[in-house]
Amino acid sequence: MRFAMLAPGLAPHDAVSNDALGMCAALRAAGHEVSLFAPHARGIAEPVLDPHRIEGWLRSADDCVIYHYCVGWDFALALLRRLRARRIVRYHNITPPDFFADWSPGYVAACQEGRAQLDAFAALGCDLYLGDSPYNLEDFTTRGVPAQRCAVLAPFHEVEQLAGLAPDVRRIPDGAPLLLMVGRIAPNKNYLELIDALAASVAMDLPNAHLLLIGKLDPNLARYGEALQERIAMRGMQAHVSWLQDANGTELRAAFERSRMLVMLSRHEGFCVPLVEAMALGTPVVALATAAMPSTLGDAGLLWPEDADAWLIGASIARLHADDALHAQLRARGQARYAAQYAPASLARRLQQILAEHAFT
Repeated sequence: MRFAMLAPGLAPHDAVSNDALGMCAALRAAGHEVSLFAPHARGIAEPVLDPHRIEGWLRSADDCVIYHYCVGWDFALALLRRLRARRIVRYHNITPPDFFADWSPGYVAACQEGRAQLDAFAALGCDLYLGDSPYNLEDFTTRGVPAQRCAVLAPFHEVEQLAGLAPDVRRIPDGAPLLLMVGRIAPNKNYLELIDALAASVAMDLPNAHLLLIGKLDPNLARYGEALQERIAMRGMQAHVSWLQDANGTELRAAFERSRMLVMLSRHEGFCVPLVEAMALGTPVVALATAAMPSTLGDAGLLWPEDADAWLIGASIARLHADDALHAQLRARGQARYAAQYAPASLARRLQQILAEHAFT
């Protein structure tokens, strides 16, 4: 069977790109013929074809296009409308625009454009809607897509490659309880409240706590970056925060190894790959039970309701740091969950199971 893997763009270390490439590899290993299509790509180690060639590349109505839906793209919608082949929408979630209302009109417009196409994609009646998480699939089931046409597959990733890197600790803080946050600097990631939680933990039982932020700031969100710096100063946390915008893989590996925990207070995640990285590398997690994070993390971390205040999070950070037995228990749970659900072989088996259940042969 032929699979055309379609994405709006491809780049190294990008979550959607990693998923598309991982799915390509898994499908080829299962004996399928797969080609990758995108309008632009950089740093990708396999041929990437022009999306306008898809219809000529498909040979029969039994062949399939897998479209990675993560932005608004009129071309993909029009293509799936006219195709006489099987169609899978691989949905990675689009952040609701309200998160950006105070920070970036451009982000608001982009998110509105992407989410505006949800109704149209739901109405296509595709053969399969494949979400990263149960939370993601709600965007389609609430629009009338039958449950029997939906399935959940966690995204393919680069965690095995990350685990195999030699840690570079030269820019990673040492000598203090190290808390880690990994993710782009954006309002939905809840960085301002993270600083409040850090301040609470410092005020209680961790006076030497240090927070390492690993994530890039888009210049279009410069106002949010300024607000983050202002919150750090307002809470008196300047000496307690380090920020690496340009961390490479070896530094990220070192950060997970050296950190006592990952603190993820994001308000909106369609899946949250850093949780999987933390589980695989044995870094316990404190997180909010928002969006997809409960289904991704399971029992492998401390999950708190969305309305948890900074003092509760701060107390959880202090407890997890002090309680070696709890730390070891969460570390073991995370590694077991990774092996069972998120290791590449597990993802490949799950993909083949889904395809068999929906008669893709």
